[in-house]
Amino acid sequence: MQRLGILGGTFDPIHLGHLRTAEEIGQDLDLDKVYLIPSAYPPHKKGKPVAPFQHRLNMVLLASAHSPILDVLDLEGKRPGLSYSIETLKEIHNSFQDSELFFILGTDAFTEIMTWREYTSLFDYAHFVIIRRAGFQPEKQEAVLADISLKTKKTSKPDVFTAPSGKTLIFKSPTLLDISSTRIRQIIKDGKSIRFLVPGSVRDYIIEKDLYGKYANSR
Repeated sequence: MQRLGILGGTFDPIHLGHLRTAEEIGQDLDLDKVYLIPSAYPPHKKGKPVAPFQHRLNMVLLASAHSPILDVLDLEGKRPGLSYSIETLKEIHNSFQDSELFFILGTDAFTEIMTWREYTSLFDYAHFVIIRRAGFQPEKQEAVLADISLKTKKTSKPDVFTAPSGKTLIFKSPTLLDISSTRIRQIIKDGKSIRFLVPGSVRDYIIEKDLYGKYANSR
């Protein structure tokens, strides 16, 4: 049975923080692959400007090209309507029936999971790997675990909980790079360099396609 990681995101643009988390979690949990899945129409970004999906997909393909563990799935770009995680998980579950799935997300997203479509059903399809962000507050984690309808239970392992489905919730603290896509877009708009924040191939693509604004002094 393969062990497959899933890391979805807007990736607008993808940066070294995304890549480092995916690679490190993949190695730490002995995953065969970690699939990066760009969100085509993210519900939480509804009404906000987002770079066209094809550009974001192209950048993810470029960024993951040199990793033996990272790969890309273009599921949400082929599906009409808003990109809901439950639909993506169902699709992956059907495509990789003999695999164990690990859904990777940050604590910020996890604390809002009760607003997700069919959120209690998510844990029928995958284990959850929750990445502690900078400024993480343990009490928030406990509050969500206590409040969600999953009735999760602690296990003998620290930072591991089980859902009624038998799937686990695993809290991890990998190497965190204090980088955000929002900050990168602002740096570009300010005409400054994003070198060492994104892979060189992604930086070249952004410059070539003139994404996010003019580059003035960024080369």
